[in-house]
Amino acid sequence: MARLRLGPLLRYVDGSTATVWVEADRPCTAEVRGGGRVLGSAATFQVAGHHYALVPVSGLRPGSETAYEVRLGESVVWPLADSPFPASVIRTPGEGERALRVTFGSCRWAAPPSGEHDPVGPDALDTLAARLAADPGAERPDVLLLLGDQVYADQTSKATRRWLAARRSLDDPPGDQVADYEEYTRLYYESWLDPEVRWLLSTVPSCMIFDDHDVIDDWNTSASWLAEMRATPWWRERVLGGLMSYWVHQHLGNLPPGELAGDEVYAAVRATPDGTDALRAFAAKADAEPGAARWSYRRDFGRVRLLMVDTRAARVLDEQQRAMVDPEEARWLREQALDGDVDHLLIGSSLPWLLPHLIHDAEGWNAALCRGERGARWARIGEDLRRRSDLEHWAAFPASFAALTELIAEAGSGPDAPATVCVLSGDVHHAYVAEPEWTAGSGPDSRVLQLTCSPVHNSIHASIRLGFRFGWSRAGRALGRRFARHGRLPRTPVKWRRTGGPWFGNQLMTLTLRGRSAGLRLEQARATGSRGVRLEAVAESTLTEE
Repeated sequence: MARLRLGPLLRYVDGSTATVWVEADRPCTAEVRGGGRVLGSAATFQVAGHHYALVPVSGLRPGSETAYEVRLGESVVWPLADSPFPASVIRTPGEGERALRVTFGSCRWAAPPSGEHDPVGPDALDTLAARLAADPGAERPDVLLLLGDQVYADQTSKATRRWLAARRSLDDPPGDQVADYEEYTRLYYESWLDPEVRWLLSTVPSCMIFDDHDVIDDWNTSASWLAEMRATPWWRERVLGGLMSYWVHQHLGNLPPGELAGDEVYAAVRATPDGTDALRAFAAKADAEPGAARWSYRRDFGRVRLLMVDTRAARVLDEQQRAMVDPEEARWLREQALDGDVDHLLIGSSLPWLLPHLIHDAEGWNAALCRGERGARWARIGEDLRRRSDLEHWAAFPASFAALTELIAEAGSGPDAPATVCVLSGDVHHAYVAEPEWTAGSGPDSRVLQLTCSPVHNSIHASIRLGFRFGWSRAGRALGRRFARHGRLPRTPVKWRRTGGPWFGNQLMTLTLRGRSAGLRLEQARATGSRGVRLEAVAESTLTEE
């Protein structure tokens, strides 16, 4: 009898179809049932001894709510026996105008088991799940955007380190970091078997994208960094395991059923009793040739468009042609952003576009040093500083920063411009709202915002908090201008100001979009005494009105 090892995760949902992801403990057929009938089924595929299925669900009615169960073979494996949670449901959008609630955040360490001390405070996802479970009819997200660092391959928990030590010697590299595909699966179990998060992901659709810690801190920060990593004996297995496990656990569910049906890698993995070699070959090519795989994707929610951008694997690292995304990826992003009119355009980027001013200027200055603007000695200093200080956001790729700024202005201009263009980001372990102003001529017609929310469950050192606050200050801005002059940086096409934050804590942001109106809410997970926790709204604002 097959058993459920992980999941279910409700991933894609539109007006009539959905996908549900599961991992079983052996080959079988996974079936999703609801409303007294079979909604979809799929045979499992095998990767590295693990058995997965992404079940396409069809025949749903727009504007409906369908409680569902999962069967493996003849056995009902979800909901779990004696589950304290409400039924998992698939809610489809209706045909009429209604609010779309988009909740997002990034950077989540797996919460410790119930009853253990949590050194970084309450988990915002756990707390959201508890609120929804206590009142299933309450307002809930229509989609959850997880903007990177869903797992930490390089910062493992005590429990995972014990598990690793029982498997291999931690004296050998990469020590207490994960080394291969099997060890990555441990991270996903630790993160997604958390009872509250498991239920939440079974009933709220999710979109995901990786950031550096899903593979390693500062992943693909520079050409010299990559060359050094490739020279180590352990890196190849690590990066292949990271890309393969990301494809299985996160990427597949990002795709709508129509795209899945034509996906060559998905077909190759499913066409053989063991898809490991096919997936490994794909991951190796994706690592060697950034343009060989597209991890970015588009999702349309009625008249709201989400473009989720890969800011890690698609980089061009040559110092003289440095780019956040390769030319083909840049063309794709432009085509999707300008394809038809929408009410709201959301650009999901794990790394913020607009940073505190001092950090932005320091990253541009560092990029200039590294490409030799001040000579070889300064280039060596710049590379060392880049790695030590994580100087690798959009500002560290000046041409890409300018191109994204230009694209946002173009997408936000004209009679059919969206009401808002919002860049949704995480990574920096605090939350803020920044709003740009174009320096040359008139700006776009859309209201443009950088909305940054991080972490979901992590921490930040007090000194870094002070650094971020200083980076937004007048003194920080003045210091940044000195960096810019030393690096001979051109003037940026936009100025920006912080209009909200900075906020520190475990938190989630929610955009509520109805027609051309938009509202924003930031909530933080806070202890309430007697070991209770709740999500508390700390900021709420109207971005646009109908």
